[in-house]
Amino acid sequence: MRAYRETLAPDEEARYQQMRAEDAESPRQFVNFAFYKLDPLFRRELSEAERTDAACELSALVEEAKSKFLLYPYSTLGIRPECDFMLWRISYRLEDFEEMTAALLRTRMGQYLSTPYSYLAMTKTSLYVDEHDFEDRETGRKQIVIGGGKYLFVYPFIKTRAWYRLTEDERRRAMREHITVGHDYPSIKLNTTYSFGLDDQEFVVAFESDYPQDFLDLVHRLRESAASAYTERDVPVFTCLQQDMETIARHVGGVK
Repeated sequence: MRAYRETLAPDEEARYQQMRAEDAESPRQFVNFAFYKLDPLFRRELSEAERTDAACELSALVEEAKSKFLLYPYSTLGIRPECDFMLWRISYRLEDFEEMTAALLRTRMGQYLSTPYSYLAMTKTSLYVDEHDFEDRETGRKQIVIGGGKYLFVYPFIKTRAWYRLTEDERRRAMREHITVGHDYPSIKLNTTYSFGLDDQEFVVAFESDYPQDFLDLVHRLRESAASAYTERDVPVFTCLQQDMETIARHVGGVK
């Protein structure tokens, strides 16, 4: 990839080449959490046979996309009124999300889908977890490693400007407390992704667990941490249930 200035100073050229070499050696992933809502007209206007075919068509499209990049479907049906399901998509190509969405919109069910929320982020090595052992529970690396928990808790996150005016040591101390509390909940796996300049939020955090009660207790405790005082926004929060796409499509489409 070229730089957008024809000439670079020697130090700029060296830094630019270093950045591209790091990209090649350890590429980062694009991450998207796309939430979909099905128009009730789909269930009113189409026969059960048509709805069944449409559900199978959408499921087949998702399975085909899985051969190209990482994709994990989750149900939010009956949990959030403004969305019915979510697709957690992870790829080294941003274009994969656009191409899949275009194909989705061409399906019968896709003609009735809207997207009330969609969050874009990327992986990035964390500044705060290097000195801690999070290999099995937190993504501090440039690749997402899914834990496979039954439940996923997702929300966008923004820090206050005052947070960034703290020194690096002050921020590390605050996050050390934050991380220590997290160690008390080994049933929870945190996946942190970064959205600076890519989307409205600064981070998107996704917690995997088989125990919603543990996540509730963790978040409650974190409200008392020093770092929590520098939170500007951490809503909306989505509680998602991992399911296969065929089951989700049939449930959302009103198919037995």
